[in-house]
Amino acid sequence: MTATSTEKRRRISGTDEYLLRQGILKLLEIKDSDIRILTLRQCRDAVDKGLHSGGAFSATIPLVALYYGGFLNPDVEDPTRRGQDTFVLSKGHAVAALASIYAELGYFDVSVLSNSRSYASILNGHPGPLLPGVHIATGPMGQGFSVAQGFAIAGKTNPHFDSYCMVGDGEVQEGTIWEAVMYAGQKHLDNLCVLVDRNNGQLDIASRMVFPMPDLEQVFRAFDWEVHGVDATGYDGVFTALERFRFGPRNGKPTAIVCHSTKGHGALSDFMNRHKVVIPDALIDQELELQTELRRARVEDFAAFFHQLDFNKDETVRDNLREAARRMHLRINGSAVEQAIGPVITQRAKPRDKQIRYDPAQLPRIDQAKEYASSDIITAAMKVFARDPAVISIDADLATTSGLEAGVAYVDQKRAMNVGVAEANMMSIGEAFAALGCNTWVSTFCPFFDWKVLRRIAVGQQERLESIASRDGWLSEGHGLDLTFLATGPDFETRTNGATHMGNDDVTIFDGMGQLKIINVSCPRQLLAVMRWIMEGNRGLVYVRVMRAPSRVIYGPEYEFEFGKASKIRESPDDQVIIVSSGRGVHEAIAAAEQCGVAAGVVDMPTIDEDTLIELSASDKLIVFAEQNNGYIWQNFLKLLPRPGRLLAVNTLASNGKPQFIHSGTYEELLDAFALSPAKLARSITDRLRNRI
Repeated sequence: MTATSTEKRRRISGTDEYLLRQGILKLLEIKDSDIRILTLRQCRDAVDKGLHSGGAFSATIPLVALYYGGFLNPDVEDPTRRGQDTFVLSKGHAVAALASIYAELGYFDVSVLSNSRSYASILNGHPGPLLPGVHIATGPMGQGFSVAQGFAIAGKTNPHFDSYCMVGDGEVQEGTIWEAVMYAGQKHLDNLCVLVDRNNGQLDIASRMVFPMPDLEQVFRAFDWEVHGVDATGYDGVFTALERFRFGPRNGKPTAIVCHSTKGHGALSDFMNRHKVVIPDALIDQELELQTELRRARVEDFAAFFHQLDFNKDETVRDNLREAARRMHLRINGSAVEQAIGPVITQRAKPRDKQIRYDPAQLPRIDQAKEYASSDIITAAMKVFARDPAVISIDADLATTSGLEAGVAYVDQKRAMNVGVAEANMMSIGEAFAALGCNTWVSTFCPFFDWKVLRRIAVGQQERLESIASRDGWLSEGHGLDLTFLATGPDFETRTNGATHMGNDDVTIFDGMGQLKIINVSCPRQLLAVMRWIMEGNRGLVYVRVMRAPSRVIYGPEYEFEFGKASKIRESPDDQVIIVSSGRGVHEAIAAAEQCGVAAGVVDMPTIDEDTLIELSASDKLIVFAEQNNGYIWQNFLKLLPRPGRLLAVNTLASNGKPQFIHSGTYEELLDAFALSPAKLARSITDRLRNRI
């Protein structure tokens, strides 16, 4: 916190307060020039000489006011320390301005600003955790706003902290934004401050919005927000609004500061007013020269103001301004105000211990003779796991299906959230808690997980892992995301709900998602073992598909889950057939094996086991892939090996082998329709064996 803190302000009042404020605003204008010059140099040295100039320049005044005005208390030495204020640049296209600030503050060396946007650089076209101090990957889709809201929820607990976010008015057209706006207002997140860069332009049209925008101030107020509309072409309005948020009384409302500006504001050439530009060398030189001249004029203005202060009467003001300048990385030296960049003070984060502590003896006991619903197992297990305060759950209006909320809320209802029908918001809140080191679970039906949100989270996870693995990275072991996507109603489990709810395609689609571990659970005991495996920590992004209706127990008490390992449920030396399945399909496979008239083995493959698939391909037995989806295991088998002849795939693919959706029906009807009932599966096996013979 700078000399604008309440402690400093108690020493002065009246005229001195006015003079101090005027001096700080003049220093911010000098700092504005420094950041714009660094941003222009960054563009000049970029691999493509490109810059998202319109959004980066209009964002500069709000960003400089926030970072240098005394409103944010980041721990630059340890950006992962819990309890410091957080900032999310949701409008990731403004990364160049933020990177200029971070280089100056000492998150990384100024040399990082050179050769940006290249494959070899950690400074990309959008921010992500490769860059020290940046916790999540963001772009233009409004999702960073939801993550900032998640940080604010965490910041309402101990230790307390504020969460800041910047969004663009282009991304405010995204529905994800309004999921977060509604929830934040309802949850009284008065430690959340969102800066809206209202520059009235976007990619296709720089001078106006493609979609006519409403009065944003009025809309935010309608959702119970505290709102300030300010002129963001200067520092006074933004500074005042941030003061009210930071130092004013909290009234239970989140704060939105709508920063009215224009795209490219602060650039001297109108060439910079577009969304993205590739700037000719001559124009960069011209812009740098003019920005340097503007800085010189601003320094002269401040020097004249500073030296007019009475050496006796205004000495406290002068001392406060020197301190404010120091915190802005400026040095007042006679009539000069010199920029101080760095030094780098960010240290590699200390390793995190992510293991969840619990008493295994308290976990639910499973009777081999009974049937259990997954939600009941999850609730009972979470009552034990959630005694560790690192366990968090978020549901999206399907908590009774997942069992998460009932289990976690039994221990601490503040750690069991339900965001309503807002899956994108749910996923991003989950990411926020995972970024803070929590073991976080989010849940909805399989088809309802948002692809673009999941993909962005996975991008951030990959960048975290790359930083952990890098010799020069700022993150260390334990700083990956522990985020479980509990997917309910997979395969035929939703039954009569309708085609939009049927989860036969999610697993094949998400299989192409980098960094995502997919698990398809077949047994209550297996589910409990999977949960225990996740609670060991450092498991990353895990997509767990669980059965909805009760099922019998397949595995005995000795079972332990191992990712990437299949289990042979039934086998004998005389097997002529091996049926491979997962989820509830394993139960049907066991029944079919008993009916097909020959010795038949069954393999449960909850995760893809490449070694087992290769082993099966070398077998002289008939290998049957029986799946209540579009062939997840089958497709992975085909990726590994050319298609030999001794195979049978029975799944929900269309007759031409193409993916399709399935319509509602009872479980028995669906099994029959896709020849996956034990009787029809056994008949298909018998027919294939007979034809072979």
